[in-house]
Amino acid sequence: MTEICPQSLSHKRWILRPSEESHVLTFMQKLGLSPTLSRLLIMRGHDLETAPSFLKPSLRQDLPDPLKLKDMSKAIQRLVTAITSNEKIVIWGDYDVDGATSSALLTRFFKAIGIPVAVYIPDRIKEGYGPNIPGIQKFRDQGYAVMITVDCGTTSFEAIAEAQGMDVIVLDHHASEAKLPSAFALVNPNRIDESIESTHLFGHLAAVGISFLCIVALNRALRDAGFYSSVKEPDLMDLLDLVALGTVCDVMPLTGLNRTFVSQGLKVMAKRKNIGLKALADTSGLDEKPTPYHLGFVLGPRINAGGRVGESFLGSRLLSTENPEEAYEIAKKLDLYNQERRVLEAEASDQALLQVDPEAPAIVVSRDGWHEGVIGIVAGRLKERFHKPTAVITWNPEGIGKASARSIPGFDFGRFVHKAHHLGYVLGGGGHAMAAGFSLTKEQLPQLTNFLMSELIRCEEEVDLKPQLKCDGYLDLRSLTPSLLSEIEALAPFGMGNPGLKFVFNDVMVESYQLIQDQHIKCRFSQGDGVVVEGIGFRLKDSALGDVLMDCSRRPLTLLASPKLDTWGGKVKVSLMIEDAATS
Repeated sequence: MTEICPQSLSHKRWILRPSEESHVLTFMQKLGLSPTLSRLLIMRGHDLETAPSFLKPSLRQDLPDPLKLKDMSKAIQRLVTAITSNEKIVIWGDYDVDGATSSALLTRFFKAIGIPVAVYIPDRIKEGYGPNIPGIQKFRDQGYAVMITVDCGTTSFEAIAEAQGMDVIVLDHHASEAKLPSAFALVNPNRIDESIESTHLFGHLAAVGISFLCIVALNRALRDAGFYSSVKEPDLMDLLDLVALGTVCDVMPLTGLNRTFVSQGLKVMAKRKNIGLKALADTSGLDEKPTPYHLGFVLGPRINAGGRVGESFLGSRLLSTENPEEAYEIAKKLDLYNQERRVLEAEASDQALLQVDPEAPAIVVSRDGWHEGVIGIVAGRLKERFHKPTAVITWNPEGIGKASARSIPGFDFGRFVHKAHHLGYVLGGGGHAMAAGFSLTKEQLPQLTNFLMSELIRCEEEVDLKPQLKCDGYLDLRSLTPSLLSEIEALAPFGMGNPGLKFVFNDVMVESYQLIQDQHIKCRFSQGDGVVVEGIGFRLKDSALGDVLMDCSRRPLTLLASPKLDTWGGKVKVSLMIEDAATS
């Protein structure tokens, strides 16, 4: 790859993705693609074998057999017995979007086949993450025979050990320790004893993806058992909107099976069949074709708000209800909770920023009394701004800290937490590569911080952790036509693992700018030929890049931006998402 900008205003290196003209010509001839699409596919590592399936993802072709996963067959057999014997089933979910979509997915499936299930989402503040002993005992005493935990359970050793007489099926994706809980079945592609093949096939899935695999296998088993001779078989494709939402909001890579889930799920979501999602879209003013951006930054934060600062069960209830009035009531509640969350987040972010050491390899900040529901967002904001693994800790009056961590490509924070727990530097925790959570005492903080810094230094010797932006080539503003953007839209959906297209625009001038909500910057760009294109950069006000964009000297910039087609209000126009810039 060629470095074309050693240091930008955001202190990131721009790297031009490579492509060879001979390969472009081969793609054009063999696959019948345009030069632009051929070049972009090659730049992103595709060959003649992988490109066709990437451009046209198909669930029928791309879905591996779910029974490849350890314990999946065992889980399915137990669920078939529970269903045919009318045993009581309870679903224990998590309070984030992945947990809400997973629990709603299972609820909607069981409801569709006429099987009543209970759903329980613990309170983030009072109960914390995952199954707990009082909850396990309550459902066991109430005669529940099977508990399905979704997006949690892999490290719930003590709670699951209390489930004597009740079979626990874990559907999860978080990194496991060497020790596994005494569950009846643990379906998790990232369990430490899973096969290399299954981890490769399924290890990048969110919990909602694992839950969907479970109902695919369960649906097939029920069909083989003759269950649908008297019950209408549900259309599982209708549930892919939930799979797409949970996958995007849990920041899973949009590659492989996830790409198929999200691509198909967005089509289902556009039909607005899910009453809860429709109510949430209406409440948030979303009236255009949904994209991963809308899922991650419009719908997701509102669902998360219930678990962060409100009532943890609201997200799952919204996504599983069939009552329009209830849906709109919950959607309005979540919107209000989201506004409250923004206030708490802004206050905590300002306070956390004062503690940041820009020269340190990682960011670790803490304070008494930060709201536990917003520290994850604050960690994400700091990680984005400084491109460093970040942990944000809030202390309770007893000196116990709850931490939320976010990472950068190349450093697995979930694995780090398990290492730290083994060494006694944290009380417990878990997660996956890009996000993790843990608890600790104030006495443990210095040891943990030193261990994190040393692990990062060791990691940097093996992996390049320096911030960089990969570019897809050079364009002029006048070339940004709707037809060009429609053509490259074939590479969508964009997100983690399949980032949006970024192009370099030389000799760009800012004709005018507007400050939005006192933090975002909206600009009108030109290259001196009369063509003007609007662009927006989020949370840029207090940054070197923001200062230059708001400079009225009209000096030319080299702009790095992602083009997009806006369809807001039924009108089609081209705009830019500002990624970075450099001055001459």
